[in-house]
Amino acid sequence: MSHYQNDDQQQQQNYQSGGYSQQQQHYQQPPHFQPYYQPPKTNGKSIATLVLGICSIIIPYIGFLPGIVGIILGALSLKEIKLSGDQEQGRGLAIGGLVCSIIGTILWGIISLIVLLAVVFIASESNSYYY
Repeated sequence: MSHYQNDDQQQQQNYQSGGYSQQQQHYQQPPHFQPYYQPPKTNGKSIATLVLGICSIIIPYIGFLPGIVGIILGALSLKEIKLSGDQEQGRGLAIGGLVCSIIGTILWGIISLIVLLAVVFIASESNSYYY
């Protein structure tokens, strides 16, 4: 019996038994998963800017220093966010921190100036009594 005759007999058996469906293997397709969406990360300097900006407003007497550092970090974080495009978030945090830092720095600068002028004025008044 030749090879072709064996194939013909097998095809006839498959046809009689209901076709090729018994020989074909049914592979299950893996379920199609959506790729996990990762939101862009938040710039760490913008978070630090907001924290320093809030601290510059509420910490008495030394609020001037966190305000200056917050202004510097805010400018740096805005620059980094602009350069990264859509890869980093935090522009709103940086702007909010920058505004708070500027307000805190100005506020404590004015308060420090008033206190300094009051001390100078009181000192000059007390010296005038001795002459």
